[in-house]
Amino acid sequence: MSDDAAHPLFTAYRPNRRTLLQAGSLALLLAGKQQIAFGASIMAVRVWPAEDYSRVTLESDVPLVAKQTLIESPPRLAVDIEGLQLNSALKELVAKVRPDDPNIAAIRVGQNAPNVVRLVIDLKQEAVPQVFTLKPVAAYQHRLVFDLYPSKAVDPLEALIQERLRDASPSSNLPPALTPSADHVASHDPLGDLIAKHSSGGSAPAEPAPSTPAASNTQVAQAQPPAKTPSKTPGASATASPAHTSRKTDRIIIVALDPGHGGEDPGAIGPKGTYEKDVVLKIAKLLRDRINRSTINGSPMRAYMTRDGDFFVPLGVRVQKARRVQADLFISIHADAFTRPSANGASVFALSQKGATSTAARWLANKENQADLVGGINVRSQDKTVQQMLLDMSTTAQINDSLKLGTALLTQIGSFAKLHKPRVEQAGFAVLKAPDIPSVLIETAFISNPAEEQKLRSASYQNKLADAMMAGIRQYFIKNPPLARSRSV
Repeated sequence: MSDDAAHPLFTAYRPNRRTLLQAGSLALLLAGKQQIAFGASIMAVRVWPAEDYSRVTLESDVPLVAKQTLIESPPRLAVDIEGLQLNSALKELVAKVRPDDPNIAAIRVGQNAPNVVRLVIDLKQEAVPQVFTLKPVAAYQHRLVFDLYPSKAVDPLEALIQERLRDASPSSNLPPALTPSADHVASHDPLGDLIAKHSSGGSAPAEPAPSTPAASNTQVAQAQPPAKTPSKTPGASATASPAHTSRKTDRIIIVALDPGHGGEDPGAIGPKGTYEKDVVLKIAKLLRDRINRSTINGSPMRAYMTRDGDFFVPLGVRVQKARRVQADLFISIHADAFTRPSANGASVFALSQKGATSTAARWLANKENQADLVGGINVRSQDKTVQQMLLDMSTTAQINDSLKLGTALLTQIGSFAKLHKPRVEQAGFAVLKAPDIPSVLIETAFISNPAEEQKLRSASYQNKLADAMMAGIRQYFIKNPPLARSRSV
């Protein structure tokens, strides 16, 4: 043996069993990382069509990296997704596009290059796409989301007007209920004037709708609460100008209905698989029909729904929509859930500025306020100024009116259903923070309770709930008549 070979400096580099095992483990780890980077698995694909926007979701076991290009003619969005092989799950997207989707005409998929899948979304109209990723939350793993907003955004006020006109009787521009009485002429509603102009073929300037969610939120920040003017005396009404008396409009009472959750966010799920988002949408539509057939002291009522289909609406946008149509009331409809299936009963909640009135109310508000995480929003598009405004803009007067509305609704629901608490509770629900609209959140029942889930699935029980809510709205307006107001259009 040479002197060099015997030297300790050289003997220290002789590989032993432990060194070989460590080197082998490192090689496996490196190979594993390479496999993760180029071996993502698609768990599910979903398409959510709606007038507001259409959403395409790819759910995978690891984050996906995408590069998109918007092509103007014909309008389409081309997306290259790295680390993917074309498989049957991706091919399912082609068949998931519905003919009535207002934004997506078709979807094509193909293997553009090794480990790169190209997704082409053919559009029915010019769109403003948002492409973003969501981290795992609730039952979902990683999500790559494509939100396709029409370049000319849907204006809630315009949508309400068009819906009102569709329901108008063919024999006249508007239903007889809209013809003003002498008592109501003086407090004519500019919104009603706009409807009359639409129905007669005239035009009236309407505030343009924002083209993107970010612009939409900015508009909320700039919006001023509707000015409330005092009612005039009957004598003044009798001497109203001919221009006012000739209008086929009157003070329209608008109730914003907000079916909770939707789209990617199913809400609570009952033991038999009933989705909260589906049940509350049915109840909201039943209540909408009752409101649209009703009048309060001769003034016609109109319901506006923050969503009328299975798609997700962020919490801040729900508030913004209600303010855009300058609603008189805001009612958010939900179905509760708890870890114990024995929990039961209906509840009504209003906003609190000083903390929740109970531990359960605080827990529920925290759960409902996480809807944006599950439903999925593009955080980069959200205006931070508006987010802070939504936290700060609630008023004492709004909360007091909300408590009155909640008490009326709770009284009517309690006439046939078990109540979880005998009073209106309060907590920091984000969706109740419009400063100028009395707002409540109704938990119709515990969908996690097998017996109450069965009731919520029943058409007769859904109708009872809608009847009770309508009666509660009437009861509220009997004691708190809607003030004359000048709506800006």
